[in-house]
Amino acid sequence: MQFSGNKRRKLKLAGDQKNACYPHSLQFYLQPPSENVSLIEFENMAVDRLKLLKVVENLGVSYVKGTEQYQNKLESEIRKLKFSYRENLEDEYEPRRKDHISHFILRLAYCQSEDLRRWFIQQEMDLLRFRFSILPKDKIQSFLKDSHLQFEAISDAEKTHRDQDIIASSSGGIKLDLESVYKVPFADALDLFRGRKVYLEDGFAYVPSKDIVAIVLNEFRAKLSKALALTTRSLPTVQSDERLQPLLNHLSHSYTGQDYSAQGNSGKISLDQIDSLAAKSFPPCMRHLHRVLRENHHLRHGGRMQYGLFLKGIGLTLEQALHFWKQEFVKGKMDPDKFDKGYSYNIRHSYGKEGKRTDYTPFSCMRIILTNPPGQGDYHGCPFRHSDPELLKQKLQSYKISPAGISEVEDCGFSLNHPNQFFFESQRMLTGGKDPKKEPSLPETPQPRPGAAGTPKARDAPSTLAALNSSMEVDLEGLEAYFSS
Repeated sequence: MQFSGNKRRKLKLAGDQKNACYPHSLQFYLQPPSENVSLIEFENMAVDRLKLLKVVENLGVSYVKGTEQYQNKLESEIRKLKFSYRENLEDEYEPRRKDHISHFILRLAYCQSEDLRRWFIQQEMDLLRFRFSILPKDKIQSFLKDSHLQFEAISDAEKTHRDQDIIASSSGGIKLDLESVYKVPFADALDLFRGRKVYLEDGFAYVPSKDIVAIVLNEFRAKLSKALALTTRSLPTVQSDERLQPLLNHLSHSYTGQDYSAQGNSGKISLDQIDSLAAKSFPPCMRHLHRVLRENHHLRHGGRMQYGLFLKGIGLTLEQALHFWKQEFVKGKMDPDKFDKGYSYNIRHSYGKEGKRTDYTPFSCMRIILTNPPGQGDYHGCPFRHSDPELLKQKLQSYKISPAGISEVEDCGFSLNHPNQFFFESQRMLTGGKDPKKEPSLPETPQPRPGAAGTPKARDAPSTLAALNSSMEVDLEGLEAYFSS
């Protein structure tokens, strides 16, 4: 990335030129930006983009995607943050420019780890799905062409010739006289084929416009995943720039937040406190796992990992963890020697005492939601994502939550993003900031790792950038090498 103080190339475009730059309210971000922006604008765009993606994430948990409530709330938030969202609106150049540049800025921040890439891709896909769902039908073909997707709508004559086959093969009732049908190579429609939702003929899938979004999203995910991998190669160069590194670290940690490692908490709770803490301060996912463990005296691997790391984060030591799990499994008629040989190694491994000696941290909400979904016989996962709404309501009622309280929980904005954050916030409210144990101990908040959000360097990133000379500009033309090398 290059910075220039005297070579400032501002783009001054007429109306037609502006339309040519950003012909649609959505895009595949195939070309990196090539203009100058100030560092302050660079920061503001990035922060607004992150706010937008967090809104997409929270609404996706709170509501069913695609419902009227979801669509209305997301459109309202996009409008507040001044990003593009609809075609045929006046003065759309700046929102579309902001959308374009901010996406590439966050690529730099979110290409740094697998978890960050996974989160970024998921939110960008959900944002594209929303924008595509409100794209006028007469604009779909030109958008596909601009995105280098060679999907042509078939003629009315072809559609009439195959209408019965297409209707019989498609999911749900469709009216072909009101929809376009696209002829797509079979290999690009595998997901629809697996679900038996598409008509195939001579190596091509005939996809109604209501189903084309699945193929568009698959193409977008593949392209963005590859682009992030390419961007990762440029990280050493980007991180060597003292003006960009604090901001990019700050942005990425705004997603990951505190890692809630056991550092500073180890030994703060005793084994006989767990039942009472579960009833008062555990989030629903961990409270459910605790109840199942106490009743069945066993959890499968996914449940043991999710719950075991949570307990580690709230202060359970390795010795306590070994005793806790062994005690429960032996109650389930497991031989103690079998536990020592088959299970204790995994517990020591999670505490960084075996194998690569990685000190594993508790799972965040998004990791629980996006990875290893529960199957038959599993009890891990997120009840707000993986449970039936009625069963979730019954479970909340069993916790003696009032109907009004349940509605409030279901409609909340999900400002919490980590089970351990839920626990510590609950304890802070119940104890006035004191530790669960009565005897004095270290402060409850875990010590952040070097470079994590909360350290002075990351926390001061915005003020550091604001103190820089605002006339200094980022030459985005130099970014091209980072996204394509």
